[in-house]
Amino acid sequence: MKRRDFIRASGTGAVLPAVINGFSLKAFGEDSPLNTLLASATETDHVLVIVQLSGGNDGLNMILPKDNYSGYYNARTNIAIPEAKILALNKFDNTGLNPAMKGMQTLFNDGKLGIVQAVGYPQPNFSHFRATDIWMSAADSTQVLTSGWGGRYLNYEYPNFPNGYPTSSMPDPLGIQIGSITSLTFQGPAVNMGMSISNPTSFYNLLNGVEDPAPNTPAGKELKYLRLVSKQTQQYATVVKNAAANVPVQGTYPANNSLGDQLKIVARLVKGGLKTRLYMVSFGGFDTHSLQVNPADTTIGAHANLLKNISDALKAFQDDLKNLGVEERVVGMTFSEFGRRIKSNSSGGTDHGAAAPMILFGKNVTNAVWGNSPALPVNATVNDNIPMQYDFRSVYASLLENWLCVKNSDLQTIMLKNFQNIPFVNSASCKNVAPNTGGINLITNSPNPFTSSTTITFKTEGGHTLIQIMDTLGRVLSTPVDKDYTQPGTYSINFNSGVLPSGLYYARLQNGTIQQVRTMMKVR
Repeated sequence: MKRRDFIRASGTGAVLPAVINGFSLKAFGEDSPLNTLLASATETDHVLVIVQLSGGNDGLNMILPKDNYSGYYNARTNIAIPEAKILALNKFDNTGLNPAMKGMQTLFNDGKLGIVQAVGYPQPNFSHFRATDIWMSAADSTQVLTSGWGGRYLNYEYPNFPNGYPTSSMPDPLGIQIGSITSLTFQGPAVNMGMSISNPTSFYNLLNGVEDPAPNTPAGKELKYLRLVSKQTQQYATVVKNAAANVPVQGTYPANNSLGDQLKIVARLVKGGLKTRLYMVSFGGFDTHSLQVNPADTTIGAHANLLKNISDALKAFQDDLKNLGVEERVVGMTFSEFGRRIKSNSSGGTDHGAAAPMILFGKNVTNAVWGNSPALPVNATVNDNIPMQYDFRSVYASLLENWLCVKNSDLQTIMLKNFQNIPFVNSASCKNVAPNTGGINLITNSPNPFTSSTTITFKTEGGHTLIQIMDTLGRVLSTPVDKDYTQPGTYSINFNSGVLPSGLYYARLQNGTIQQVRTMMKVR
């Protein structure tokens, strides 16, 4: 096999790939002309940590309705938690926690935890794969999106990635996922905006310069060459190692806890100085159709072990952040692709359901139980689901605006619709943050997203004014304005996208020495 064919046909399996979705990070440097067109990112050091609970977590055995315990017990007598064993929450007598969650009880009672009851979406889907895509893309259940909500946010902050990155102002990965391949959550309108660390062992191998040995075969020699190219071209590996080296000592995390292992890396990189905005970790095993509890003692068993691991990991993470002095910067949230049915099944488990609670954690979350205990029918059947109280996209939108400081007027570009803003976190620190003004004040378009045409409104100070429509590769597709204006003012033009495919585009305004770029999204 020829070397170029091998490189074209195979992947490295490396921790930090040199190529992201086909774009070589070596191809565009800081001096790229396209880099000067990039909008300035919002000035914030806030970090959002996303914890995925894969499999469909049984929220009703996690967050327990003390105010309707009889309805809860009658619906699931074979797996119900004894009322006397429910962990109490300060100032919220109607709600309690599974007895395995003592760490999270401490966090809540210390003011560092929030609970959002019955989170879901209209017309829920009960397929693991489809439901996961819906949560990661923030789509309607009848809509298939190829971009993720986190990717659209990162694209808003860092347009045209990977062209021109890393830069002096953003030398670090935009988003990092630990524990699996980079998911749909980080997929932007054009390219994936994140990178993956395949597992905690790979992370420490990276720090120690250890790599899996390549086989002594022709393909193994090509793999060695490919790894060499990867090390030469991937600047992110260096910044990750440098950030980790800045934090030689951390707090104690629970043993044999894969979620804790992942969160320990997140804490280290945050303290180490990375400007990365989004981190994602995952923890699986929640598809509890059978043997969810120990029949002799329902406070222990498979689900209790999962909840204990989550609780212990979050408590250790929060303590570590505090000891490292970065607790003010980090907020986190959990999500699972769906909840479970109200009524338990005859196998001592629960089947795929609809709404479930989300957990918000961090010093700056609002310490509250949002919503009421789930409504439970008197005689629940195996088909009964917990009704939605909060749309999960409202949680996303609220965190984007109140924690990551996205301007409300730009949320629809990211979330594709308007969603309810709820004060889940302390938003005071966003009030003095300089917003992302690149392309907002001088050039806008409406509607955005658009299907075929959109009105571009721009301001000029007079003189030569240029508007170019570009794709994500920096190619100019159209020049709807190229003229001299005798008077300064605000003007509008209609842009008909014609046969352009759906996706992300940029409208670039140049007026004398001023230039700004507007992100536009075409949808079907």
